[in-house]
Amino acid sequence: MGSFGEATSNIHEWKPALAAAGLIPTPELGEPYASARQHGMHALRHFYASVLLDAGESIKAVSEYLGHSDPAMTLRVYAHLMPSSSERARRALDGVFDTAQEP
Repeated sequence: MGSFGEATSNIHEWKPALAAAGLIPTPELGEPYASARQHGMHALRHFYASVLLDAGESIKAVSEYLGHSDPAMTLRVYAHLMPSSSERARRALDGVFDTAQEP
């Protein structure tokens, strides 16, 4: 059994799943699957980072999880997905006041 890698999983698991879901066509016998960058493993990776950032995970942690050597690069790619500081401040204050009002 070989190692699990992006190329192997993309061909043997991911692309067949996309075809089964009707997102890409099922290829003719002996033909490769259609290119699916917008649905590929990179899109799944981007989704993963997006969910973590939306949940408030730090850019440094997300950078480490993605294997980036520089958090600045991660920030350049994903900054548009991060909640604004005013949104984080509002959530923090809402949480304090909600807790204080509970009996």
